[in-house]
Amino acid sequence: MAASPQLGAAIQMLRSLGEKFETLTDVEEFRAAYEEFADQFQQEEGTTYERVGAGGVPADWIVAPGAADDRVVLYLHGGGYMIGSMRTHRATLSRISKASSGRVLGLDYRLAPETPFPAAVEDAVAAYRWLLSIGTDPKKIAIAGDSAGGGMMVATLIALRYVGEPMPAAGISHSGWTDLKHTGESMTTKAEIDPILSREMLDLMAQTYAGDKDLGTPLISPFYADLHGLPPMLVQVGTAEVLLDDSIRFAERAKAAGVDVTLEVWDDMPHIWQCFATTLPEGQQAIDHIGEFIRKHTA
Repeated sequence: MAASPQLGAAIQMLRSLGEKFETLTDVEEFRAAYEEFADQFQQEEGTTYERVGAGGVPADWIVAPGAADDRVVLYLHGGGYMIGSMRTHRATLSRISKASSGRVLGLDYRLAPETPFPAAVEDAVAAYRWLLSIGTDPKKIAIAGDSAGGGMMVATLIALRYVGEPMPAAGISHSGWTDLKHTGESMTTKAEIDPILSREMLDLMAQTYAGDKDLGTPLISPFYADLHGLPPMLVQVGTAEVLLDDSIRFAERAKAAGVDVTLEVWDDMPHIWQCFATTLPEGQQAIDHIGEFIRKHTA
């Protein structure tokens, strides 16, 4: 099926952001440019926001009208572990709250280069434990994330399994970055059509986040992890992104480990197309699928 005519505008917006990134050298400039880009997206009407400390980690409760009190989505934003915040993701998370009929706890985890690995994963584990400590049923929790946050979602599940915490009901990744060694063929074959990501940018972010650690460390690149015992997962990815193989190959490995994985490969969609839900029909459709998956597994 042909992509919506609005796709061209979304791709141009991403391409303009990518071109701007190429001119920047300071991480604070990168963060400001990403926030300016995200200001274009409308939040779901009637959504409420409350700043909280989730196990010592700054976070926002993002709650759309009609959200159930007992269903929670712990959300890990993207941005290469270096940029991004609840300011860049509020619009998308307000829509996920509405689609899932659940409250979203969006995490402002620590970023590199100030605090490289394992700070981000430690913060996600702390926030999940905080949810349990306030009485949230793990069977009513989903962990979700985009791009770096999608890979971090898997790393968090692996860390929770290691320390013996109960698994949440589901995991959701859109355009997840799972292999920071960048061994997937799409890193090359999709380089010309990806409007925002380049291998050079991802290599820089990977090294900044990993510091002196091996990029193949399972909690850095969960593609290389033992994936047994993880909850059902929804993995969404577009065919117009260099991270295509990060999702496809990860889903294959997870299925081989016995994980119930639903893989959705969306034709012609670029990286994090879900953020364009206000104008791009496929963006809202993808979020609707996320909401349906969360409701099903937290029912």
